[in-house]
Amino acid sequence: MEKEIIWTENALNQLEEIYFYLLDKTKNESIPEKVINTIYDSVSILKSNFEIYELDEMKSLNDGNYRAYEIYHYRISYKITPKTIYILRVRHTSRNPKKL
Repeated sequence: MEKEIIWTENALNQLEEIYFYLLDKTKNESIPEKVINTIYDSVSILKSNFEIYELDEMKSLNDGNYRAYEIYHYRISYKITPKTIYILRVRHTSRNPKKL
């Protein structure tokens, strides 16, 4: 059964920050577009394969519904519910994680 994917406002804001940071650093629109599109494409896999990635080891008291994976040095954290996948955060792996 496929689940609906919902991007939280926080995750969307982080994607926007990533886009503009990469645009500023590279001065080339194709690079940030490629990174953002690859992240979006990687998330679409979760609709039907939501348990494909490991448990999020940075989430304290993880009941098994919080998972994470990395792509292009960005860590995507998500939560699985019965009908929905919530994309919670997208952050660069060099940044210190917040305690969850």
